[in-house]
Amino acid sequence: MTRLAVFASGNGSNAQRIIEYFSSHPSVTVDLVLCNKPDAFVITRAEQLGVSIRVFDKATFYGTSEIPDFLIENRINYLILAGFLWLIPENLLSAYPGRIINIHPALLPKYGGKGMYGMKVHEAVIAAREPESGITIHFVDENYDEGRIIFQAKCQVDAGETPESLAEKIHALEYSYFAGVVEGIVTGD
Repeated sequence: MTRLAVFASGNGSNAQRIIEYFSSHPSVTVDLVLCNKPDAFVITRAEQLGVSIRVFDKATFYGTSEIPDFLIENRINYLILAGFLWLIPENLLSAYPGRIINIHPALLPKYGGKGMYGMKVHEAVIAAREPESGITIHFVDENYDEGRIIFQAKCQVDAGETPESLAEKIHALEYSYFAGVVEGIVTGD
């Protein structure tokens, strides 16, 4: 059995979709949700779906080996970042080389990096008058949004597009593709 842990910082709609996608999978399970915000709605979503939760703070994440140790103790095979906003520390990167997957709400390498998340990305895409945007699913390395790209899907940025309307298009792409791409990576298909 391949065991996944999902890291999230906010609402958790992508985390929920991943948990639901693998809920009856024959060889992949989502065993844990890890969150750096004790009031994030992803915690409620995980509780409702019966997935164990671990909340941690910045000092624990960056200053100790508690999180990688906890993941290894729980026999986690892959880490999935679904709206997790902190840079991944070296101890996690070395514990899970090539096994940390992130989704970004733009077509990398454009509109990535520190501070580029959520509506900030959509606002930047619209301000630059880009004809298209999309999602990028990529492996995680020591820098924000610079790991090897696994998959991209595109959508058109229409005349009069707002950050909110673009966000809806991006969410639709995330919901359509993220879990399936993760499945292909973790099962080797």
